[in-house]
Amino acid sequence: MRRSPLAAAAAMTATLALLLTGCSGGGRGTDADGTIRLSFQSLAWQKESVDANKQLVQEWNRIHPDIQVDYVQGSWDSVHDQLLTSFEGGEAPDVIHDASDDLADFAYGGYLADLRTLLPDRLTEDIPRQSWRTTTFGDGVYGVPFLQEPKVLIANTKILQASGVRIPTPQRPWSWPEFREITDELTAKGRYGVAWPLKEPVSVTLNLGLSAGGKLFHRDADGKVTIRFEEGDQVMPETVRDQVNADRSAARTALGMGGSDTLPGFFGGRYAMVPLGFSYRQQVVEQAPEGFEWSVLPAPAGAGGLAQGVSPQTLSVAEDSPHKKEAVQFIDFLLRPPNMVRLARGDWMLPTGTDALADPSLHTTENGWATGAALAGALRPAPAQSVRGYPEWKDKVATPALQEFYSGAIDVKELEERLAGSGNRVLARYQR
Repeated sequence: MRRSPLAAAAAMTATLALLLTGCSGGGRGTDADGTIRLSFQSLAWQKESVDANKQLVQEWNRIHPDIQVDYVQGSWDSVHDQLLTSFEGGEAPDVIHDASDDLADFAYGGYLADLRTLLPDRLTEDIPRQSWRTTTFGDGVYGVPFLQEPKVLIANTKILQASGVRIPTPQRPWSWPEFREITDELTAKGRYGVAWPLKEPVSVTLNLGLSAGGKLFHRDADGKVTIRFEEGDQVMPETVRDQVNADRSAARTALGMGGSDTLPGFFGGRYAMVPLGFSYRQQVVEQAPEGFEWSVLPAPAGAGGLAQGVSPQTLSVAEDSPHKKEAVQFIDFLLRPPNMVRLARGDWMLPTGTDALADPSLHTTENGWATGAALAGALRPAPAQSVRGYPEWKDKVATPALQEFYSGAIDVKELEERLAGSGNRVLARYQR
């Protein structure tokens, strides 16, 4: 899931707007003339994405005079706290844009509507089962997953071609050992083979770990989750640690960076490759110097093939909304295949919908669209998707442990003790 640099003030504006739209004179969510009025809080932040969302709202309003939608701008930076405040104050937006890894507490807390009996068959059948799993908590479905992005390698084309290394494809990706060897080959004076931006190391470690068969979280027959740091879980983090500390083929300074922070060094030839989310292509297009040649490559594969975890962007309906049926009708309109393609292209991400994903514009070689689309079938729910207690485990246990491991401060045995030993004590408090 992506977080934007929008200021927290956006959330305050959103809350004020919601308060205003909730007082329209004909009862909550209904104007005095009987017009149903829905509020749609969008977290779109890139101009193309904001434009696409607003245009779709305008199109809906033009053809649905009796059901009007008010666009409300939210912010990825503060959405969880802002929504929690809105839910508890009874002023939540009717249609909620969020990400699947933020929904569990809201779903279990009773703040989101169970959509199972509201969703049209068209939408249910269009989105693959593995995507629906990201918004299924217990027996209910609490959001519609509609955009997702794989992690890819964005590479300096000239450096790769000059080195003579094998160029990977989705059909024949690099294995993790081969990836380590190639980053070593690409390393030269003043240049690292790869820069891993691991300022927030947990999700990327878990999500790419699926490619090597890692699961980390194991749910038993009673539904309780325990953490086991097994062989497959170790492949990705040990590769990165070796690149940084043994091979010196990965830049140590990049470990504390966010994805955008690595781009100047990438454009300057300091890094041959950078693992980034698919949507970062937009920044590359906008910021790369004239003549810079770049490629999109699949992330390394292991025993699990190209599998990797994702937390799709979602659309949910507030349980308190007096117009759930109409809210789902709007979601269905917003996510019709041509509209889902517009949203995907606006956010430089992949649609979850099968029909939208088949759109020819998402299979061109330009800007790596075809490589990303070829990875869609390997995307799976992020490993911690529905694990209660995950946020505390991530912040208090896993983040510092992985940061120390990647820097070389602790070994794999200590990492295991902290991720699993300390981690299971955290999860146990949430599963009593």
